[in-house]
Amino acid sequence: MTVTREFFTFLTCIAMLMVYHCKADSLPPPTGLSYRWLDPFTVNVSWQKPRGVADGEVQYKYRRTDDATDNSLACSEWRNFTENLLTEETGSDRWTFEVWTVGIQNCGKSLNDSTHVSVTIQAPKPRAEVKDIKCFISNDDANCSWISGSQPFNISYRTCGRTEEVLKSLKECDQPYSSRTRNGCYLKFDAVHNDICMVVTTEAGQSTFKPPRMIHSPKLNIKEENNCLNLSWTLPEIIKDTCWELEVCFKQCNMPKVCRTLKYETQPMQVTYDKRCRYEFQSRAKTTTYCGNISSDFGDVVFYGTSEPPDETLTVVAIVVPIILSACIILSCYCFRRHSSIICPIIPDPSAIFKEMMMNGNKEVKTAEESLYTPMPEPVESCKITLITENSILQQNS
Repeated sequence: MTVTREFFTFLTCIAMLMVYHCKADSLPPPTGLSYRWLDPFTVNVSWQKPRGVADGEVQYKYRRTDDATDNSLACSEWRNFTENLLTEETGSDRWTFEVWTVGIQNCGKSLNDSTHVSVTIQAPKPRAEVKDIKCFISNDDANCSWISGSQPFNISYRTCGRTEEVLKSLKECDQPYSSRTRNGCYLKFDAVHNDICMVVTTEAGQSTFKPPRMIHSPKLNIKEENNCLNLSWTLPEIIKDTCWELEVCFKQCNMPKVCRTLKYETQPMQVTYDKRCRYEFQSRAKTTTYCGNISSDFGDVVFYGTSEPPDETLTVVAIVVPIILSACIILSCYCFRRHSSIICPIIPDPSAIFKEMMMNGNKEVKTAEESLYTPMPEPVESCKITLITENSILQQNS
């Protein structure tokens, strides 16, 4: 018992010494975190090296606290980093970053990392929210628009990136437009191969965003052939045909909607055609993973065929025929019962005839007339007629 207690005390002491030793070996955190905006999209965060640490002895990690992707896995000897921050991408005009110190030999192992030091970055201006951002592109221009208020606005744009050359390429929109529903700008820009970063400034504040690159929904061509519908489409020639995928959704009569994703090479798409049904088609296009991120919304519904009432001949036959047969059977039974004496007359019993012949001693067979029923004559009262002469009439009048 005493040995066990001493052994337990020994292990406890070793564990406490290891904890104190680890705490003593933790690296000091970075100091003096600060930031500055290089342009409306790009911020640079910097700090000073920890106290008591020489150059080349430590590295640094950082991450954005609200970012699901952990970009802190990369260790760096640089005491600054540059990030693109967009208000409409995160839905906020504030971002918080954490920075900490790691050992030169222990990147990613977290053996003696320092405590995390945070810095909160505020956008140059308050956020001015915009909604439903779209950017329809072609080979060398783009039409980018959004839903916003009716207040005046300014637009600037450039290619998304963090290099010095990209930072200097910020331009003002020279073809802005505004309507009751949407504001926007016509850009001379190669949006096929580059993402666009835009900033909209109003009296309420500033909004930065990367509009999704879109095309108009491809037009569907429908052709009937051999009890099938062949669907084909035409996509814009801004990238290779093999980069496109088409999602087609169709509905037949009252059946549930069915969607298919097709490669460009698989056209035409075939659908079995029922001439009694009306078909509804919708489609949208998008690029594959390795060809950027360009897509379209679902286009207008395309109708084909007409809805005809279902063939109810069999149903009518199944209902009417039994009714007719039942009526015929009932009438037949009624007629048979009503005229049973005619249909099935009573046949005299031969034994009764022979018995009567034996009792009367008459060996002749009665004829059919003798066997019939003869009604008794009814008594008729005689009438006495008296003739009246003219003289009697005259006498009565006198």
